[in-house]
Amino acid sequence: MKKNLLIYSSTDGQTKNICYRIQSFSNKEVSSKVIKIENVDTENLENYNKIIVGASIRYGKHNKEVFKFIEKNKNILENKKTAFFSVNVVARKSDKNTPETNPYVIKFLKKTNWKPNKTAVFAGKIDYPKYDFFDKHVIRLIMFMTKGPTDLSKTYEFTDWDAVDKFAKEISNINDY
Repeated sequence: MKKNLLIYSSTDGQTKNICYRIQSFSNKEVSSKVIKIENVDTENLENYNKIIVGASIRYGKHNKEVFKFIEKNKNILENKKTAFFSVNVVARKSDKNTPETNPYVIKFLKKTNWKPNKTAVFAGKIDYPKYDFFDKHVIRLIMFMTKGPTDLSKTYEFTDWDAVDKFAKEISNINDY
């Protein structure tokens, strides 16, 4: 049986939700496991046919654990089918919602010098009611500066689930990419 590993780094849970959505597209011949980046050292990556990494952005940066993971496992990743996706609110803008136009994906791939077989970017979610005082107000300031939503009583989900489903279908069969 073929095995896929979906690794996520998520600040507020949207990247984790996307990983589980992708996992739901696995076919009957594939066993898929979703794991948090902080727990990935418990896995033998050699046991997996395909490795998918999803990472969110907070305050303009991916979690440093994602960079450490890529650096530590670059040789393994280069010999597997791999995919990477970033989740960030900047991707809510039509001119920043592809891997070729999203500044965070461009910067990440350049910094890691990793060339996954497939890349994607998905807009995230702003959940003002769940944030602590600091995050709520800093994110609101960022949204004000970038002409985004600023009502602190609301949640704004920008994720295009059809785009997630399309990406999941593209990577659901190990031989498709």
